[in-house]
Amino acid sequence: MGCMMRMLLLVGLLGCGASPTPIAAPSPHPELGPDPSFLDQYAATYRFRAGLPASITVTPNGDAVLFLQSGPRSLERDLYVFDPRTGATRVLLTAANLLGGTDEALSPEEKARRERMRLAARGIARFALSDDGTHLLIPLGGRQWVYERATGRITAVGPEGAEDAALSPDGQRLAVVKAGAITLWEVATGAHRAVEPPALAGATSAQPYGPCGTAEFVAQEEMGRFSGLWWGPDGTGLIFQCTDTTAVEHFSIGDPLDPARTPDTWPYPRPGKANAVVRLFWDDGQKTQEIQWDHATRPYLTRVVWAPNAPPVVLVEDRRQRALDVLTVTPTGATRLLLTEHDTTWVNLDQQMPLWLPDGSAFLWTSEREGAWCLEVRAADGTLRRRLTAPELGYRGLVQLTPDAVFVAGGADATQQHLFRVPLDGTSEAEALTSAVGLHGFSAARDAPLAVHTEQLETGPPRWWVRMLPARGPLPAPVGELVARAERPGFAAAPLWEEVEGTEGRRHAAVVVRPRGFDPALRYPVLLQVYGGPGAQMVRRAAEGLVFDQWLADHGFIVVRADGRGTPARGRAWARAILGDFIGPALADQVTILQAIGRKYPEMDMNRVGIQGWSFGGYFSAMAVMLRPDVFHAAVAGAPVADWRDYDTFYTERFLGLPEEEAAAYDQSSVLTHAAQLTRPLLIVHGTSDDNVYFMHALKLSDALFRAGRPHAFLPLSGFTHMVVDAAVNRSLQGRIIDHFRQALGGPVPRDAPVVTPVVLP
Repeated sequence: MGCMMRMLLLVGLLGCGASPTPIAAPSPHPELGPDPSFLDQYAATYRFRAGLPASITVTPNGDAVLFLQSGPRSLERDLYVFDPRTGATRVLLTAANLLGGTDEALSPEEKARRERMRLAARGIARFALSDDGTHLLIPLGGRQWVYERATGRITAVGPEGAEDAALSPDGQRLAVVKAGAITLWEVATGAHRAVEPPALAGATSAQPYGPCGTAEFVAQEEMGRFSGLWWGPDGTGLIFQCTDTTAVEHFSIGDPLDPARTPDTWPYPRPGKANAVVRLFWDDGQKTQEIQWDHATRPYLTRVVWAPNAPPVVLVEDRRQRALDVLTVTPTGATRLLLTEHDTTWVNLDQQMPLWLPDGSAFLWTSEREGAWCLEVRAADGTLRRRLTAPELGYRGLVQLTPDAVFVAGGADATQQHLFRVPLDGTSEAEALTSAVGLHGFSAARDAPLAVHTEQLETGPPRWWVRMLPARGPLPAPVGELVARAERPGFAAAPLWEEVEGTEGRRHAAVVVRPRGFDPALRYPVLLQVYGGPGAQMVRRAAEGLVFDQWLADHGFIVVRADGRGTPARGRAWARAILGDFIGPALADQVTILQAIGRKYPEMDMNRVGIQGWSFGGYFSAMAVMLRPDVFHAAVAGAPVADWRDYDTFYTERFLGLPEEEAAAYDQSSVLTHAAQLTRPLLIVHGTSDDNVYFMHALKLSDALFRAGRPHAFLPLSGFTHMVVDAAVNRSLQGRIIDHFRQALGGPVPRDAPVVTPVVLP
C-alpha cells in the first residue's frame, strides 16, 4: 500500500510523509557503511548459527564427544563423534542413513515440541544417550531409531508416528508413546507390552486420566521439562505421567492462506483458569500404581528424579509457586516430604536439582534463601550438611560432580561466566579456572574428567575446546577442538562496554555500538535493543552476539543494550523487583540507563530514540513507546504479549499472581490499558501460527489502537510461529524494520544542526 511493502497492513493514518526526515550528513568513511551482503548472509546462515556444534554430549566414561552439526547454510543436522584419543572427528549418522533418502515428516506433536525447545533444526534434530553410554536414541521421520555404539547396529523400534520415547539406562528397552498410550519395547527382539494406569471404576473413557507419557504445555514451555517418562536405574521400573486437559481451554490455529485446512488445536491454560491435571504412575513390571501427593495444594509437577541407590523423587509446587516440595516415593506409591523450598514471592526452578551422590548418602541442592543462588550438600533425609558456594560466587549451574569436588559455572560479574572448582567437603574456597573475559560454558562427562569448553570471548569467534578437567591446578591445554563450520560475517562488532549507576546504588550493565564509520562531528539517532524481562540478559561480554547490532549501527544509528531489574544473574532482590508489575521498575531502569549513556556520549541524539524487541521485548517496546513517549520516539514490537490474561498460567501467575486477586496488576501491566496513549510510530510484527504468544495478542493490540484512533503499522507473518527461520522472510523483515526506524528517526546530522522534532501521530 503506497510506500509500504506489499505484506504490510497499515492501520490508521501513518503515511510515508508523516514527518520531515532529517537530511543525513555524508559519512567520512563510506567504505565502512552497512555491508550490502550482510542481510542476505545473516538470513541464509540463520543468524550465523548454522554450522555450529550443537547438543554437545560427552559420554559417561569420556571415550567420545557426540554433537550435531549442519552445513553453514543449512538446518539439516548430522550426528558427529569426536575421539579424544586421536583428536579425529567423523560423521556418525545422517538422516539419509536412517530414512534411506526419503523425506522426513514431522507430526504436529513433534513440531510443537521443537517450538517449545526453540529448535528449528531438521535432519537429526535431537538425540539421547543411554545412561551407560552404550546406545543412542534418535527420533526421526516419525520413527524411533536405536543405535548401538559398539557394533554400529541401527534398529527402528516401535510404531510409526510415535510422539515421544525414552531409552532405558542400559539401552536395552524403549518406552514409546503414541496416541497417549505407552508401550515398552525390547530393542533386540521387538517384544513389547502395554503400560497403563490402573483401571478407574466407572470410567467412560479409554484414557480416564488423559493421555499418558508426554509433558504438558507449561512443563515444556516454562519449566524446561520435556518428558513424561522416567526409567528406574535398573531399567525395569518406569514412572510415567498422565495428563487430563478436559477442563483446559483449547486454542485453535488455522492457516490464513489456506482456510480449508483443518486447524491445529492445543490445550492452553490462561491465568486464573483451569490447568492440566497431572498424575504420576509407577510400573514395576508386575503392577502399576499411582504416586500419591496432595494435588489440591501442589498441582504442578516440576521434576522427577530416579537415581541409583536412591528412592524416586518428585518435585511439586503450589499454584502461586511460593512453595516447592521435594518428595521421596515409597514402594507403595506413597510420598514423604524430604524438604520444602519457600519464598514469599516465588520459587525459581533449577532443573539440575536434586542431584544424588553416587552412593545415595546425600544430594546436592540449590537455593536462593541467602539472596542469590547457592549450592548445598544435604543428607539423604533432607537436612542441610553444608553450603558449598557463597552468594558472591554468582552460581549459575553445575558442570560436574566428582568424588572430591564439584565444577560449577558462575561469576560475580553478571555479564560474564566462568568455571570454578569447589571442594565437596567445603574446607576451602572456590577456585576460578577461567579468566579470559567472556562466557565460558562446559559439557562434561559424568564419570571421567573430559569436558567440552565453549569459549565466547569479548573478541573473536566462539571456540569449542575439548579438555580434561583437572583434579587440582589450572586447566590443561586442550586435547582437541570441535571445529565450527559456520560462516563468519565480513566485519566484527566494536562494542563499548558500560556500567551505569542507577537509583539506590544499583549498577547496570550496558553496551553501546557505534557505526564503524563513526564521525564525532555528527549526532546519531539511537536504537535500544530490549528484552527487559525475566530469564534473559541482553548484555553479555561476547562480541559475537553483537554483529547484528553493528550492522544496524552502520545504517547511521547508535545501538544500545541494557539490563535492568527483573533480569537474571544479579541476585534474588534484583529479579523479584517486578513482582506485581511487569513494566514499572524495568522501564524506569532502561530509561535511567539510556539517559546516563546519552549524557556520556553527546553524539547520541536523545530526541530521536527508537526501541525494538521480540516476545517480552516486543511487549516492552510497545509499553515503552506508550508510557514514555518523551524518551522513546518510535518502536517495533515483535510478537508482543498484549494482555497477560491471555498468556499461560505458570509464567504469568508467578509474577503477577492470580487475576481474580490481582486485577490491578494485570491492568497496569497490559498494553491494552495504555493503547490510547500512543503518540509515536509503532510497527507490530507477529506470526499468525504462534502457539506461545498467540496471534490474538497482536490482533487485540491493533484493535485497541484502531478503536482509540491511534495510527500504527501491522505486519502479519503468515504461517510463522514464535520463531522466524525462513531466510527470505527474515531478510524482508529486517529490511522493513530498518525502513520503519529510518522514516521515523531519520539519519545522522551535524552536531550543531537544529534539534529534530520527533514524529507525533495525528
